[in-house]
Amino acid sequence: MTLNVSSGKGAPANLSAPLPLTDTVQEALAIAKRGVDELLIESEFAQKLARSEQSGTPLRIKLGLDPTAPDLHLGHTVVLNKMRQLQDLGHQVIFLIGDFTSMIGDPSGRNATRPPLTKEQVEENAMTYFRQASLVLDAARTEIRYNSEWCDPLGARGMIQLASRYTVARMMERDDFTKRYKSGTPIAVHEFLYPLMQGYDSVALKADLELGGTDQKFNLLVGRELQKDYGQEQQCILTMPLLEGLDGVEKMSKSKNNYIGITEAPNTMFGKLMSISDTMMWKYYDLLSFRSIAEIAALKAEVEGGANPRDAKVALGKEIVARFHSAAAADDALADFVNRSKGGIPDKVPEVTLSGAPLGVAQLLKQAGLCASTSEAMRMVDQGGVRIDGNVVSDKGLQIEAGTFVMQVGKRKFARVTLSA
Repeated sequence: MTLNVSSGKGAPANLSAPLPLTDTVQEALAIAKRGVDELLIESEFAQKLARSEQSGTPLRIKLGLDPTAPDLHLGHTVVLNKMRQLQDLGHQVIFLIGDFTSMIGDPSGRNATRPPLTKEQVEENAMTYFRQASLVLDAARTEIRYNSEWCDPLGARGMIQLASRYTVARMMERDDFTKRYKSGTPIAVHEFLYPLMQGYDSVALKADLELGGTDQKFNLLVGRELQKDYGQEQQCILTMPLLEGLDGVEKMSKSKNNYIGITEAPNTMFGKLMSISDTMMWKYYDLLSFRSIAEIAALKAEVEGGANPRDAKVALGKEIVARFHSAAAADDALADFVNRSKGGIPDKVPEVTLSGAPLGVAQLLKQAGLCASTSEAMRMVDQGGVRIDGNVVSDKGLQIEAGTFVMQVGKRKFARVTLSA
């Protein structure tokens, strides 16, 4: 692919007077700013919106995701939600799959080199990315691109020429690189290529706005600088806060097991959302809900006025489950949650067949897959977290005779066990 860009230094000067910001533009700007961490540079973006309104030409809005894992979670959807809002304003959103950059490995926010993925891993993960993203974006109005389109043709000569446009001193301004350098933690040369390639994506796509998490700010700024160096108008950048996971502390991540997957079963998704703290619930509302700012403020006022925060959390859980499944699934998930809260048994319970009766309760829980080990099973019995047919088990030495019964561990683990001699 040959990029149609100027070779001169610096973006062409815009000598025209600033365009007036109409009510429509100001409303669009408010929508763009909702829940964001930073919008750089706001005055530039306002002018882009005004020019778009005047000319009827939609802005080109870019989001790049490296297919490092096969599934997306709610943390990923924070920025996807913002893309959808901008899409609904009539702008052209570009869902960029970083099939080339994922084989370099993004070092953002890491204290060690991330192992690059193989081509086969990237292709396998990319297959499900857009399908899942389409649960948020309007697929029919989304431009899908792969950055190998322009990165592969660069070759060694082009890569060297691109590298000449940025200095090591500027690269070392990145906080994670600086910390690793000072601590003596190795930084591989190829890691410097990642922000350059991400920035080059913006040149190739002629992006007006690029979105990302707060941990991507440096890379997004590189895109602005490279566009200027290639003689293009510089993109604005919009960073979204990172969503904490179920622990309320760490960023949502599958590796930390504090995530809510967007393809998880409705009951599981709803149950996890109900487990977040009452305080964290409002951040989830701000970053995940499609309710208006006024509606969320009204809900918060009701809770502060004495209403049960559980009701607001139920409304959030139903909204999220309905988005990724259906309204009926959300209603069923709520009913299931209420049933479990009362000590009831869900309608759908995994069936397990075992032999060897009589069997100790700890061994039975392990073999049924409800506990990872007998020691964990005994701890759960000590904590009152084990039930048989709804009755709490308090005796760790209990021997279970042959029969069929429902075993429960904690609030969400069930199995209908048929035990024979």
